[in-house]
Amino acid sequence: MSTILIKNIQLLDGSGSSPVKADVLIKNDRISAVEEIINFKADDIIDGKGNYLTPGFIDVNNRADRYLSLFKDPSQKHFLLDGVTSIIGGQGGISLAPLIYGSLQTLRAYADVNKINVNWHSVSEFFETLKKQRLGINFGTLIGHTTVRRAVIGEPISRNLTQNELRLLNLILKKNMKSGALGISFDFNNPQTSQASYFEIKKLAQTAAKEGKILSVNLKDRKEGLIESVKKIIFLAKETGVKIIINEFLPFVGFEDNYVHAVELIKKNFANACVYFDIYPSNESFSLLRDFLPEFAKADKRETMLENIRNHEIKKKILKNLPQFDGTKMVVINAPSHNYLEGKTLAEFSQNRNLSVGEGLLKLMEITEFRGEIANQDINFQKLMEVLTEKCALIASNGNILQNQFVFRKFLEIVKKEKILPIEIAIQKITFLPAKLLGLKNRGEIKNDYFADLVIFKEDQILEVILNGQRVVKNGEFQNIKNGKILKRV
Repeated sequence: MSTILIKNIQLLDGSGSSPVKADVLIKNDRISAVEEIINFKADDIIDGKGNYLTPGFIDVNNRADRYLSLFKDPSQKHFLLDGVTSIIGGQGGISLAPLIYGSLQTLRAYADVNKINVNWHSVSEFFETLKKQRLGINFGTLIGHTTVRRAVIGEPISRNLTQNELRLLNLILKKNMKSGALGISFDFNNPQTSQASYFEIKKLAQTAAKEGKILSVNLKDRKEGLIESVKKIIFLAKETGVKIIINEFLPFVGFEDNYVHAVELIKKNFANACVYFDIYPSNESFSLLRDFLPEFAKADKRETMLENIRNHEIKKKILKNLPQFDGTKMVVINAPSHNYLEGKTLAEFSQNRNLSVGEGLLKLMEITEFRGEIANQDINFQKLMEVLTEKCALIASNGNILQNQFVFRKFLEIVKKEKILPIEIAIQKITFLPAKLLGLKNRGEIKNDYFADLVIFKEDQILEVILNGQRVVKNGEFQNIKNGKILKRV
């Protein structure tokens, strides 16, 4: 039996209680005792030096699976160095399981899918693959609606489902949720599934609610139509009783009034509609290249969208309808098979080809065949700061793949500097609250017999991370230890 004794710390147990002086004893992968003073001859003794000890942080919207970094970098050390011990994938309608026909086609815009050998179909088989590989972090997944729907009906998938197709889709989702998936994710902005009927969405939301799982959604319109989009989500939550998390709920510059109104709607209806939203402390949004196209130019198939931007007349119409943007504030952050483009601003890309910024954007779409993402500095950071304090606001990386950004450390820095929240409530927001919402048993708090996922930090510096009873970050340094577990709710 391996034992670790942590002494001389200020305990923030995740419940929202004020910090108290305590010692914590760990035996194997569990917390064995939490007392004011513990005298025990442990294998390893950590002097906390009066710093905070908290549960490990939980990232409710992570895309390590979508970028396939779960396979390319299974240690996930970037997140561990941010104090994150658990990440939740399967977001935005796209998941790595279930794969009915073993196809990763829904990931083409994010990663080179040809580099992964798929040897699973169901969620349970996918979990077994990850166990054999060994992960450096705890991982749980939602089931992507787009991924499964596409497998059920093939192309095109924007049409309504038949009764038999809906029955099959629902059966697949239900079966795989029973295998441990944490819920279902929808992307209402994906042209392949944006036309799904309310009946279909309601049916699947009811299934998730009945199984005690959550629904994660990407809104169709986060700007002009934000208020109507939020009203529909609130109605869905009321009608089905499902718990919903709205992903990437951000105040875009020029649409702040809509954002404030939408937040008030969520707060006003919270007692009867359990709707949360996740945000990250940054002035950047992250978008697929296709997202910049006007609605009339979007299509189910990439081939059709490519034809549209190559057609002279349609291209002229697209350029006329592109929103105003600053190419110097737009950076290519992901371009599978075109890595040389990453880090370039849209302005640089366009100038090198003697194109206007709008023309450069369409050329970028053409070169990458819509496989790529852009970071755009179009978020009102001050307005975002005001919303961080809301009880329905969760903190998440939202698929942030910029390795120089530590989302949770930045959140803690803001909490300390701006004094926007008591530290105990800030910690509750990134530990206990997401664990409870996702139904993660024996995680999110520091209690006897809970899993020993723990973080010691000072201000915004992550000093120690203990994952399932092992020190994976020691004195701020990653220890190259893979001790992650699969997170299930069955």
